[in-house]
Amino acid sequence: MTDKKKIYLIDGSAYIYRSFHALPPLTNAEGLPTNAVLGFTNIIVKMMNDFAPTHAVICFDAKGPTFRHEMYEEYKANRPPMPDDLRAQIPFVHKVAEAYRIPTMEQQGLEADDVIGTLAKKAEAAGFEVVIVTGDKDFMQLVTDTCVISDPARDVYLDRDAVKEKLGVWPEQVTDIMALTGDTSDNVPGVPGIGKKTAPALINEFGSLDGLYEQVETITKKKQKENLITNKDLAFISRDLVTIKTDADLPFDEEALVVPEPDGETLLELFKELGFKKYIKMFSAPQKKVTKAYHAVLTEEALAELADKIKDAPLVAVDTETTALSPMLAEVVGISVAVTPHEAYYIPFGHTGLESDKQLSKEAAFAVMKPILEDPSIRKCGQNIKYDLLVLKGAGIELRGIAFDTMVASYLLNPTRRSHGLDDLAMELFDHQTIKFEEVAGKGKNQLLFSEVPLSQAVPYAAEDADITLMLAQEFEKELEAKNLTELFDTMEMPLMHVLAEMEHTGVAVNEEALVTISKTFETEMETIEASIYRLAGEEFNINSSQQLGTILFEKLELPVQKKTKKKTGYSTDVEVLTALAAMHDLPAQVIRYRTLAKLKSTYADALVGLIHPTTHRIHTSYNQTVAVTGRLSSSNPNLQNIPVRSDEGRMIRGAFVPAEGKKLIAADYSQIELRLLAHCSGDPILIESFNSGEDIHKRTAAEMFDCDLLFVTGEMRRQAKAVNFGIMYGMSPYGLSKELAITQKMAKSFIENYFARYSGVKAFIDTCIEEARETKTTSTLLGRIRPLPEISSANRNVKQFAERSAVNTPIQGTAADLIKLAMLRCSEIIKEKELKTRMIMSVHDEIVFEAPEAEVNEVKGLMQQAMENVWELAVPLSVNIEVGDNWNEAH
Repeated sequence: MTDKKKIYLIDGSAYIYRSFHALPPLTNAEGLPTNAVLGFTNIIVKMMNDFAPTHAVICFDAKGPTFRHEMYEEYKANRPPMPDDLRAQIPFVHKVAEAYRIPTMEQQGLEADDVIGTLAKKAEAAGFEVVIVTGDKDFMQLVTDTCVISDPARDVYLDRDAVKEKLGVWPEQVTDIMALTGDTSDNVPGVPGIGKKTAPALINEFGSLDGLYEQVETITKKKQKENLITNKDLAFISRDLVTIKTDADLPFDEEALVVPEPDGETLLELFKELGFKKYIKMFSAPQKKVTKAYHAVLTEEALAELADKIKDAPLVAVDTETTALSPMLAEVVGISVAVTPHEAYYIPFGHTGLESDKQLSKEAAFAVMKPILEDPSIRKCGQNIKYDLLVLKGAGIELRGIAFDTMVASYLLNPTRRSHGLDDLAMELFDHQTIKFEEVAGKGKNQLLFSEVPLSQAVPYAAEDADITLMLAQEFEKELEAKNLTELFDTMEMPLMHVLAEMEHTGVAVNEEALVTISKTFETEMETIEASIYRLAGEEFNINSSQQLGTILFEKLELPVQKKTKKKTGYSTDVEVLTALAAMHDLPAQVIRYRTLAKLKSTYADALVGLIHPTTHRIHTSYNQTVAVTGRLSSSNPNLQNIPVRSDEGRMIRGAFVPAEGKKLIAADYSQIELRLLAHCSGDPILIESFNSGEDIHKRTAAEMFDCDLLFVTGEMRRQAKAVNFGIMYGMSPYGLSKELAITQKMAKSFIENYFARYSGVKAFIDTCIEEARETKTTSTLLGRIRPLPEISSANRNVKQFAERSAVNTPIQGTAADLIKLAMLRCSEIIKEKELKTRMIMSVHDEIVFEAPEAEVNEVKGLMQQAMENVWELAVPLSVNIEVGDNWNEAH
């Protein structure tokens, strides 16, 4: 195109839909879905940056039917209604367009395509060159010498020649080929049997749709000719449907279509509301660049000066650089510290790469830093400082004076944050892109250990970590205070970090021989099952291949397809599908068993052997304090929470966890803690009375649900009542309960209604939790832990219902987590106060496991039970079951 005046006609509706389906679900802080608005904004920004248009119009579909619906009743009949989460975003799309000051246009009875088509012709007549900004192929029919298509999202540019190359026909023939192929997305019928290759060939041969039908009798392919003749009316209706209207009664005022400068102030506020960080930065006033000073400490004089600064500082950020991610295997190679923002120091002493000859010796560095790090009067902060504590402990330094962990603070302030990692927090709070580890150490098999990184690269990387950590600590201290979370942070989360570090360092012993035997047992059964599966299938195949398994199940055995994979490209063979099929054929049940054994063998029986520490000969799991949104702890390497409790295989694996010689394992497990908390929080008199009288709570619930005496409650009735008791806390629907109990939805609905009729306090509690969450967009535990719930305002029914369930179960599950943490703290205090040799070694769900010398077992049992049962005063008693054994299974 030339340098004549140009106008850009933007297909707003198409970009909104495309963005909604192409981008992952996103929400702002208030729970408003934003992915469609973001995608639309991306297009507008790219267009403005790439083209700087002087004239433009964003065109939208109008509400209601169009002239095409009058022409063909089935037009777009297969389209589902606009999703609620998309509908909620439409006003914000218009706000973005308005703030960019780009004119918009829509017309009742027309689609955006027709508005664009009409404006394109009028603009060409007025001497404009036209650029249609779209990703929709239908617009190729409008391309002329002065009208082109541009799709900034895909960097596509289409003129007449490009259309010919892409479709095989010229723009003026596009509607003819679409008349033959139809368009399934719009329910345009076309001619059956005429596809994307055949249609252009026919149109090129006969010139047009009209020419084709004038000479249709000359077509030699019998079936093709028959389809064309039979569906002639559909072909011409289809052409009318796909033809974009170019003569609609629309105004074209050149001056009204001028694009002025955007309203930057309005855009900034809008992007803040939407949470579009990169665009907030774009429209924010330029910030003064901060000069950062990162120093290498390479002499004893420099280290002495730094030591003086540390001693005078109110808070010191500490970070270690090491050789491994596991603190029990890592060797420290340097320490970074920061005492004032934007300035930090790195003390290298274990580097082996370039310039390592300049560093201090480890002895010289430790001579100064050890007393500082061990001084409890010097307040220290860190990011995931439990790691640094353990690494330094391994190096002979007891890190004391820990006042703040920025990762833990981030989690407490907002447990739903996508990441509590330093890099992400730096970007979120300071709009700062940190130096990535890969930038200094490389990637993949050629990645260096940090000890091998040259000092010129190591210093800014390491010092930056300390600098960012200090700034985060200063920011988070204020936020914790503002949200009344300081006490919970100081009295629970930070002390707990020390307890978890001690547990990790202590570790737990495992019987390696037992694990090898378990692995062989699993393997033997898997081989037997494998042979059985092959026999049932009538052939050998890769059982671990979902694709091959799907072929066997649904094509060879002709079992009914349950569902497709997420990408709709193959058969789903997940456990839900296999469970449904197991009632029809034995092979799916065998596969479930095979997968169960394979998972346990690889994840535990085999993996645990590899996790045994070479020096301590124990397993040192990592306890994660900042993962579960409810406040519960999780663990990794290994994940203790996922070891099955009730299966024989799970018990075998638990049996491999053993005490050291001359010691016993003591397992203290809270009994029904969440149900007891439900009774306390709801104040329901029947629940409270049941717990206070020591009744079997599930049996009592069954009696209430079935309106019978306790004496007449059967085992099946109790099982159903138990499912209802736990399901109620997690917002289980009648459908979910029906699946759980294998009963009808009608019966499940009746169970739930009967439950609420008898336990009216529980119903009132649930309603109150949801109502308060709607008002505050948060929920909280009894001890004040908060969980943001912006999704409770979502227009999406599923998202909203999930938030409502969270509003109910977080106060229960989160409070249970808090009480278990308090119990761990109290038990740890007692062990220290009594100077016992017993050690807390594991925490799994509602259970705390101790390793105790035989002489201390009875004393510890009594002390721990008393401590755990009296950790918090409730309307019902807390009950703890304590067992002792020579392995975890015996003690459980």
